[in-house]
Amino acid sequence: MDSLLSNLKISVPEKIYVKDPESSTLGKRIIEHSILLIDDIGFDSFTFKKLGQLIGSNESSIYRYFESKHNLLLYLSSWYWAWIEYQLVFETHSLNPSEKLEKAIEIVTRSIKVDSKFSHINESILNRIIVNENSKSFLTKEVDQENKEGFFIIYKRIVQRLRDMIIAINPDYKFASSLGSTILESGLHQHFLKDHFKTITDCNDSTTPTSFIKNLVLNTLKS
Repeated sequence: MDSLLSNLKISVPEKIYVKDPESSTLGKRIIEHSILLIDDIGFDSFTFKKLGQLIGSNESSIYRYFESKHNLLLYLSSWYWAWIEYQLVFETHSLNPSEKLEKAIEIVTRSIKVDSKFSHINESILNRIIVNENSKSFLTKEVDQENKEGFFIIYKRIVQRLRDMIIAINPDYKFASSLGSTILESGLHQHFLKDHFKTITDCNDSTTPTSFIKNLVLNTLKS
């Protein structure tokens, strides 16, 4: 699996960036250290000036890749979901419908503990950023326009894959898209609650968000 992923070029919608950060050493350093800095101080406190100081580059050089820190977050989010989608395709392709959905839930809701072969991106830390910050990529006044421009196409495609898996198990279930998006968002939310609001979730070190969501989805589809 890791050897397959190491040979992949993760594709992010081109309108998100000014210049593809994968095209240069500086661009990769921007991505690598933006992940570390956002994880350290949070997205709200993150600025291109602070990132420039961290990587020893002018702030203006970062703007040659991204027009704003919002677009940088969109890039990180899109990259993450594209990486998850590749795993979804590879790990479920030969399974029967029931096994496929269970495996898909596991892939989109599990904790990321082991990095793959992308040397400039720490997927474990990026996963933590997505749990804490992903909603900030679309809870904006510009969301409708950005949606029209395809900024969220990868995220939406994963929901559609989950929807199709749900329908394959229960064609009569009327809320397949809603359940698909609930799987994705509930996974992030339960990880957040587990880390920050322990008294309002049953998820902990022994009961994972994955086990909760599997129970929720499979019982829902039986009814």
